[in-house]
Amino acid sequence: MNDPTRPAAPAAPDRRPASLDLWWEIQDFFYAEADLLDQRRYDDWLALLHPDIEYRMPLARNMRRDQMSREFTQPGEAAWFDEGLQTLTQRVAQISTGIHWAEEPASRVSHLITNVRVWVDAAQGVQPSRVWAASRFIVYQNRLQTETALFVGRREDELCREEAGWKIRRRTIYLSQNVLQAKALTTFF
Repeated sequence: MNDPTRPAAPAAPDRRPASLDLWWEIQDFFYAEADLLDQRRYDDWLALLHPDIEYRMPLARNMRRDQMSREFTQPGEAAWFDEGLQTLTQRVAQISTGIHWAEEPASRVSHLITNVRVWVDAAQGVQPSRVWAASRFIVYQNRLQTETALFVGRREDELCREEAGWKIRRRTIYLSQNVLQAKALTTFF
């Protein structure tokens, strides 16, 4: 039986762990991305996304242990987010207007990224053009005097190397909660 807590990337027989240098490079990329989001530099964050990005946060469901493979909704089913570059760009534009009801005044957000693991195609050389990564996150959001939200979970990413650097091609975000306790879901992960 598959372990639902383990990212899908290691299960692929044609993938191997990345070198220490590449692991460090990807981890640093994620830290820089978190800084951009925390500093509200959303246009710079958008520049990190591949034009064909798939950005998805499936819903979590409470399932019996023998049905854990159904814990998260699948592509084509309901999700908190199921977006591409166009909708992410529209969300950034909406937040940037200064009249977004849930982000005026703007939230203070801190992204903590940890447990970064990186894999490459076994056949790729020293400078792979594509990697897969898994990480854990805590996102703290505070707005006004008393509104706080805490999001905890894991991410699975596919990144592509381009001339300008790494681009996020696919991101799936798995919240460790099935009931959203925040008043709104306005932050990026």
